[in-house]
Parts: sequence; structure tokens; C-alpha cells
Amino acid sequence: MKNNEKKIKTPIPLSIWAIGLASCLLNMTSALVFSLSAIYLNGQGVGIQWISTLEHIVEGIAYIMKVFSGIISDYFRRRKMIMVIGFGMAAFSRPILAFSVSFFAVGMAYTIIFVSRVFERIGNGMQATPRDALVADLSPYDIKGECFGLRTALSNAGSFIGAGLGVLAMWWTANNYQQIFWMACIPAILALIILVVLVKDSKLKPEEMENQETPKKHPLHFTDMNRLGKPFWYLMIVVTVFMLARVSESLLSLHAHKNFEMPEQWVPMVVLIYNAANSLTAYPIGRFSDRIPRHYILAIGCLCLVIADALLAFAPNLTVALIGVGVWGIQVGITQSMFLALIADYVPADLRGTGFGIFYLFSAGSIVLAGVFGGMIADIFSISIMYIASGCIASVSLGLLFVISKLGKMKQKVA
Repeated sequence: MKNNEKKIKTPIPLSIWAIGLASCLLNMTSALVFSLSAIYLNGQGVGIQWISTLEHIVEGIAYIMKVFSGIISDYFRRRKMIMVIGFGMAAFSRPILAFSVSFFAVGMAYTIIFVSRVFERIGNGMQATPRDALVADLSPYDIKGECFGLRTALSNAGSFIGAGLGVLAMWWTANNYQQIFWMACIPAILALIILVVLVKDSKLKPEEMENQETPKKHPLHFTDMNRLGKPFWYLMIVVTVFMLARVSESLLSLHAHKNFEMPEQWVPMVVLIYNAANSLTAYPIGRFSDRIPRHYILAIGCLCLVIADALLAFAPNLTVALIGVGVWGIQVGITQSMFLALIADYVPADLRGTGFGIFYLFSAGSIVLAGVFGGMIADIFSISIMYIASGCIASVSLGLLFVISKLGKMKQKVA
């Protein structure tokens, strides 16, 4: 009887499905809005370097928020509460954006769009780390990669659907940005409702507690940095280099529009392809990683980024460029799930929020630098040269991962 019980597949908890669905709706509205924002701003005369810099500054702000929200969620052990605040801020940013485009002159609209973007990224950053830590808390050990893969897949499915809705909305409204930004408010509100009603906080599993009297609040000490473990810190080295190669996804749309004359109303198709590849990759990869060492799969993700950069840099036509967009989406689906699952493997249960927060902090620094210098290279030379530079950095991260794993510095924990 015991042997038969072991063969029964562990189910994914309902709260993880709910987190994935809420993330799906939030990303749906983000993709609907921000797949068009770069094109909208560029059409109003804003340069590529300025757009790239702004995108990476607000993205850096989001990553910094992820650090503090993770530490706070470890301290209070109330991850859902912080997620609700973050989802609420992200939802509230949608009407701010719609008002800016609808009721203000162009010059003032620029400022309010930026404020809306900052507000949205703060909210998104605030909820992201507690969300990942809660998924780790709720995930049964034998399907941890599958749970992260599902959450990532559902999140990216929302981005895919949002990009598709962007194409339809541009056609239906005859490129009316104001109406589209108002429509984007609806999924954000639904996401907040699902989070409040269906997601439950989780207590640490007994086998993960150091003792049965684990306090509700976890005092934070500098010595906790040592408890994160050497494999975690070696992984952060790989993260830092790899994220330097992750130039803004918004430039994928500009690349197709400017260099391959993709019609403006079809530009959201770029984000659609990117997110379709991302979403379809994340879940099977996450499930597969529960069976083989995750850093092997992470290496495949790094290699995919090199291939994507080559396709985008040397594409002779739009078709090849769109294939490059698809491969770019595949690498994000792989690496995003693997980084998160590896952190959940390495970090003690009571420090998961802190571990994810530090991951986002290292990512933030690299992403801001990638945006500033990537945009500068694109302006001075070309977007194609920018992708060549990205490919070179991705190659370095792949070599670094290979060396560290060979030295046994990233050994994965086993049940």
C-alpha cells in the first residue's frame, strides 16, 4: 500500500493556482498597456535612448521594491498582506495612465505616464517577492520546479493574452490609445479580487522549521547572509552577469517596427510571440527540472539567449527577427523559472523572502546598466549592434555557469 501511495502524483495546491491566475490577469493588463507605450512615446517624438533609460529606471525601482518586500515578508510572515498592497498599487496605476493620455496636454502627459509607470512598477515589485516566497512555502518538495513553472507559465500567459488583446484593441479602436488604456483597468481589478478571496498565507512546514516555537516575527540579523549558503551566492554571480545581457523587451517591438517596417497596428504581435514562447516553455521546463539538476537547464536558457541575440542582430527579414523574438521568449521562460527554483532549493525556509529579494537586487543593478548602455549602443550604432553586445555578455554568463557548476559550487539539494 505504501508503494502505491508513493506513486500518486502530488497535487498542486489551490492557492498556487490562484496566485498564477491573479498574476495572469495583472500581466494581461500590463502587456495590453506597455506593449504600446514605447510605440506611443516614440510616435510623440521621444528618442529610443530616453525610452530605454526610462524603462530600465522604472524596472530598477521595481527590483529594489522586491528586496524590501521580501525582507518585510520574512519578518512579519504575512506574505499575502504585502501582495495585496502591491496588486492594489498596480491596479490603481491603470486609471492614472488613462487619465494622463485622455485629459492632459502632451508635455504633461509624458510626466504622468512616467509617474504611472513608476507607481505600477512599485506595486508590481512589492508583490513579486512575497509571491515567489509564498509559492516556495506552499510547494510540495517533489514538485517545486513544477509549481514555479506553473506560476511562471500562467503569468506569461497573461502577457500573451494581453498582447493579443492589444492587437485587437488597436484594430477595434482605430489606434485609440486612450480607450485601450481605460480597458486595461478591468483585468487589474479582477486580479486583486482573486488574490484577496482565494489565496491563503502558509505556515512553514514542520520539517522546515528549526523548532516548533518559530516566532511569528523573524528578527533580521546580518549573520543571516551567511545562512543563505555558498551555492546561493555563486548563483548571484551568474545572475549579475546574465542580467547585463537582458536588454529591454520593449526594444523588440521597436526593432521590428523601425528596422523591418512592421505596421504599427501589428506591433503588439511581437509581444504576443514573445509571451507565447515564454509561457509555453515555463511549465514543462519547471516540471522537467524536478527530475534532473536545474543548473543544466539554466545553461540551456543561457545558450538560448545567445541564439536569440544572433537571430535578432543578423536577421535578413522580419520572419527571422520574429523567430529571434520567440527564442528570446523561450530563454526567459527557462531562466526565470530556474533562477527562482534554485533559490528555493538553496535558501532556508525562513529566509526565502530575503533570498528572493537579494536576487532581485542583483538583477536590478544589472538591468539598469543594461538599459542605459544598451540604449546608448542602439542610439550611437544600431539596435543590431546592441544585440551583438548582449550575445557576448550572455556567452560569458554561460561560461561562468559551466565553470562554477564544474567546481561543485552550485550543488542542488535533494530530498
